[in-house]
Amino acid sequence: MVNKERVNIKCRHGADKNEVLDSDIIVCRCMEVKESAIRKVVRQGAATVDAVKRATKAGMGLCQSKTCFDLVAKIINEETGIPVSDIKPMKIRIPVRPLKIKSLNIDTP
Repeated sequence: MVNKERVNIKCRHGADKNEVLDSDIIVCRCMEVKESAIRKVVRQGAATVDAVKRATKAGMGLCQSKTCFDLVAKIINEETGIPVSDIKPMKIRIPVRPLKIKSLNIDTP
């Protein structure tokens, strides 16, 4: 499997930008979003990292895009030509998890 991914990476650089790529490389490990899914939404008009996040959930995991932001920005750059320096970071929102009231240790009268 590793060798197949390496072949896809080498071939991708010479591929036409309009060509559909069947890439199984996972870009966002937290949400298991594949490169092909990100490229698809960028080609459909998602030109910001937040737009990619809304369409694919990339960057919504526990790391809040700390591991995938650079990769998503690079893909947007490759597909749209927008310089990476002009691509703004994702809006970070803390993941919400349900809590039991007693775990807050609130003293009630």
